[in-house]
Amino acid sequence: MTQLNNGITLFFSLLIEAMPFLLIGVLFSSLLLLFVDEQKLLTVIPKNVVLAALAGSLMGFMFPVCECGNVPVARRLLSKGAPTAVAIGFLLAAPAVNPVVFWATWIAFRDQPEIVFLRLGFTLFIAVAIALIFSAQADMRPFLQDNLTRLMGSPQPAPVEPEVSPLLRSGTFLMQAPGQVLQLDAPPAQVMAQATTVQPPLVARLPLVVDNMVLELRELGAVLVIGSAIAAFVQVAIPREVILNLGQGPVTSILAMMVLALVVSICSTVDSFFALSFASTFTGGALLAFLVFGPMIDLKNIGLLLTVFKGRAIVYLFLLAAQLTFLLTLVMNLYTG
Repeated sequence: MTQLNNGITLFFSLLIEAMPFLLIGVLFSSLLLLFVDEQKLLTVIPKNVVLAALAGSLMGFMFPVCECGNVPVARRLLSKGAPTAVAIGFLLAAPAVNPVVFWATWIAFRDQPEIVFLRLGFTLFIAVAIALIFSAQADMRPFLQDNLTRLMGSPQPAPVEPEVSPLLRSGTFLMQAPGQVLQLDAPPAQVMAQATTVQPPLVARLPLVVDNMVLELRELGAVLVIGSAIAAFVQVAIPREVILNLGQGPVTSILAMMVLALVVSICSTVDSFFALSFASTFTGGALLAFLVFGPMIDLKNIGLLLTVFKGRAIVYLFLLAAQLTFLLTLVMNLYTG
């Protein structure tokens, strides 16, 4: 009975902690949908794939969201036609590479500034590297969920249809300049396509922001609840001592903290204070492994990732992030040991 109570408490604590950041991410996603001209956004993205991956990884400073809020923003970037390198870089780096997390990590590890800056550097390196690997795939659609590929549109040019006056079609229209109308009840992708030539007034765009937020919260909120329940169950079912007892050597300590990061699914805005409690018993490389790997992949976040990627793509993300995190932090342990 005690374990059940602990599990319920953990479940609600994870959910309450994550929900505000999911709301922030959905809000940014909706603002991107209706208030950012995707054509202008694409023009400022570097054409060089390395610079594009780096730009995406640094976008967290513009959109400071944690691993609960980065998924809807990354999904919106993909649906708006952003390069794969930008979306993947943002998805992996934004939870740790943003001013809120940097400040929190500095407060926790002010006596170990190398932890603060190495967290930033390792996260950027891993995000850019994985973004470049995924960008080598010419067409990402086989790795993305079907609902997202529909928002992205067909890669083939659409067949030319006979010109029909918009007012002869079904739907709700808003009259703009003479001869120009905007269909308000069209799908989001179609609204943006119309907005490239006709920009609706602010009064018309605000309800669309709210509608998009409701739709994304309905979808992402459900999987967040499932992911939080799984994370709470694992924490109760597996004694934490089993993981902590592995943290004696330079290799096992890293593996233990990576497993702990995967299991506890703590938000990146507060994970530095959680890691600080292990500073006296774990190596610096192990602490960095927790701080770098956790915001990229955890049990709570996998459910959200499934709204963007298919299963095999998430497996690739997990394996690449785990391997690169392990190698970088192992080098640090061997160098400082």
